[in-house]
Amino acid sequence: MSLLLIALFAGLLAIGAPVAVCLGLSAGVVIVTQGLPVSVLAQRSVNALDSTPLLAVPLFILAASLLNATGVTTHLFDLVRMVFGRIRGAVAQVSVFVSLIFSGVSGAALADIGALGAIQINQMKAQGYREDFAAGLTVAAATIGPIFPPSIPLIIYASVANVSAVKLLLAGIVPALLLTLLLMAQVALVARMKGLPRDTLRPARREVARKAAVSLPALLAPALLIGGLMSGWFGPTEVAGVTVAYALFIGFAVYRSLTVRAVLGALRETVEATANILFVVAAAALFAWVLTLDQVPMKASAFLLGLSENPLVLLLIVNVFLLAVGMVLESIAAILIIAPIVAPALAAAGVDPLQLGIVFVLNLMIGLLTPPVGMSLYMITVITGMPVARVIAGVMPFFLPLLLSLLVVSAVPALSTWLPELLMN
Repeated sequence: MSLLLIALFAGLLAIGAPVAVCLGLSAGVVIVTQGLPVSVLAQRSVNALDSTPLLAVPLFILAASLLNATGVTTHLFDLVRMVFGRIRGAVAQVSVFVSLIFSGVSGAALADIGALGAIQINQMKAQGYREDFAAGLTVAAATIGPIFPPSIPLIIYASVANVSAVKLLLAGIVPALLLTLLLMAQVALVARMKGLPRDTLRPARREVARKAAVSLPALLAPALLIGGLMSGWFGPTEVAGVTVAYALFIGFAVYRSLTVRAVLGALRETVEATANILFVVAAAALFAWVLTLDQVPMKASAFLLGLSENPLVLLLIVNVFLLAVGMVLESIAAILIIAPIVAPALAAAGVDPLQLGIVFVLNLMIGLLTPPVGMSLYMITVITGMPVARVIAGVMPFFLPLLLSLLVVSAVPALSTWLPELLMN
């Protein structure tokens, strides 16, 4: 049964069918041909969507769309430029740091690229940077978003792996900061070797203070979100709702740049993005149910534990597997299919569920930069008009800090577990 399911899925994927269709149609065919109850199609799909943590997904998408519509990304970029401007390669460093700040409201790599990509690349090109370097750095820095809270992939992982969503979001803070530092270190190294220019912006202190005052409401958005999670006042769903309310407040009352038309546009984007994500969630639930019925998770656990019982060895094996999966499968679909299979085996071997969640998502975010499926690559080609091959050449040097951060997070569990244990206990 599982072989038929996987063969149908691979065949549909090979002919270019959408991932959700591949998952749902292959599962539906197996359910019908094997004489299983057809009512399962509706029951399992509805049950998968009946999840409180998933309510946070559309709210975070809406919050990011609203904040982007207010123009906060421009304010943030200008402020960080004023702070970093005197160092070599400053605009590139700004791109990484602003990605970290904006990740505190977006929760998705593609949202970061959509909101910041054109600004980052145009600023770097204006300073004389190579276009392929600018594009590569932009897509590499966007991987910070799905690790730092709020992270839509982490919320979805928590819902399918039975992990506390709040703890998992907090677990992503330190790894995201590590990834940011390694990317900035890579930029500093390239700046020294290639002689990247210093920023031409030379603001007076009064201008910096004025820009900081203008940017303060935007900077408070991620602080509000993370503070709410750390304090225990809000869960992921509540903090998402508060972030939407805050975005509406600063858009209408503070910046006064948000219009009714912009809000309607943000709502339209949210409905489209949420429908795409939840379609995959519902279809993947059917796919996973068929695999579970055929005892694939138990067989996979036995196989992995038969290879080794050392947690680090198992994590390295899973890393290699997920990096390969990320090349051919969309990240949310990969989480929904593979997490229920892999997580029990690694938990039995002693891998902390929080560490595994971070490792899992970081792997798949790196997969966004690898062909043939790498969605970040294709999105940046739409923004820049560059061929995919040039974007890939530009991103290649940044695989070093990405893979190094993955290795460190895999080898040091405390990077993922320390902060949640400190705050939640």
